[in-house]
Amino acid sequence: MLVLFTILLLLSFYLLYLVTEHIFVPSLDRMGERLGMTSDITGSTLMAAGSSVPELAVMIFSLVVRGHHEAIGVGTIVGSALFNLFVITGVVMIVRRKTPLAWQPMARDLLFYLVTVGLLFLVFRDGVVSVRDALLLMGGYLFYLFTFRLWKRLFPYEETEPPPEVEVQEEGLTESILSFFQGLFRIRNMYLLFLFSILLISFLAWLLVHSAIRISEILQIREFHIAVVILAVGTSVPDLVSSAVVARQGRAGMAINNAVGSNIFDILIGLGLPFFLYHLFTDSKILIASGDLKLSLSFLSGSVILLFLLFLLSRWRTRRPAGILLILLYLTFLMLEISGLVSF
Repeated sequence: MLVLFTILLLLSFYLLYLVTEHIFVPSLDRMGERLGMTSDITGSTLMAAGSSVPELAVMIFSLVVRGHHEAIGVGTIVGSALFNLFVITGVVMIVRRKTPLAWQPMARDLLFYLVTVGLLFLVFRDGVVSVRDALLLMGGYLFYLFTFRLWKRLFPYEETEPPPEVEVQEEGLTESILSFFQGLFRIRNMYLLFLFSILLISFLAWLLVHSAIRISEILQIREFHIAVVILAVGTSVPDLVSSAVVARQGRAGMAINNAVGSNIFDILIGLGLPFFLYHLFTDSKILIASGDLKLSLSFLSGSVILLFLLFLLSRWRTRRPAGILLILLYLTFLMLEISGLVSF
C-alpha cells in the first residue's frame, strides 16, 4: 500500500506540472498581455496566482476530507512559501547572474511579504482560526493589489525587461499537450480549456491529499511534516520550472516577483479563502497546532529580511553566491524538519 500511494503521489505531481505549466499558466500569461499589464505586475499577480492554484486546491480538500486534516493544507502552503523564496529565487540568481533588477517592485513585494508573515503569526497565535482571521487574510491581499498603483506613483519606474523569447522546444511541447486535450475532449475554446484545467488540478489535489493521509498513517508520521517536506516541494515544481524559463528569457525580475508574489497569494488567499468557505458552510472550529509551525514561521520571517539585505549588498543585482546561499538555507531547513532536531 505504501508503494501504491507513493506512486499515486508522484504521478499526481507530474500531471500537476503538465496541466499547470502548459495549460493553466500560459492562459493567464495571455490574459496579462491582453490587459496590457507590465511584467512585474503580471509576475506578482496572474503568474503568482496561477502557479499557486495547486496549493490552494490542496488546502481546500484538506478541509473537506473527514477527520480534520487541515495540517496537510497548512503545511503545503507554508512549505511552498519557503521553497518559493529560497529555491526559486536562488535558481533565478544562478541562471541570470549579475542581472540588474528594478528595486521599486522588488522592495514593494518584499515589504508586503513581511506584512503577510506578520498576519500569519497573528492568525495562528492561539491555534484557532476564526472567520475574522480568514477575512483579515483575504482583506490583506485586496490591500496588496491596491498598493500597486499607489506604489508606482510614489516610486515611479519604467519597464526595462525584454519581451519573452519563444523557445521552439517548449512551445512545441505546449502545443502538443494542448492538442491532446483539445482532441480528447473536443475543447476548442481557450477559456473552456482554462476552466477544464482547473477541474483537473482539483482532482489531482484530491489525489494528493488522500495519498498524503494514507502515507502518514502507514509511516506514523505527522501530516504536517509530510506536507511541508513532500507536498510543498511537489506542488512548487511547476513554479520553479516556469520561473527558470522566464529567467532564461532575460526576465529575472518577473521571475523573482513571481516567487514572492506566490508566497503572498499562497498565505493570504491560499489560506484565507478556504478558511472562509469552511466557516461559511460549517460550524466546526479550525484548530491549528501552532507548535508545528514554529520552525517554518521562523524561517519565513528571517528569509525576507535576509533577501532584502542580499539585494541591498548586491545593489539590486542577481548574484550567484547569494543564490547558492538561499538554496543551502532551504536544505538546512529540510534537514532540521526531517531529523526532528528542533523541538516543536
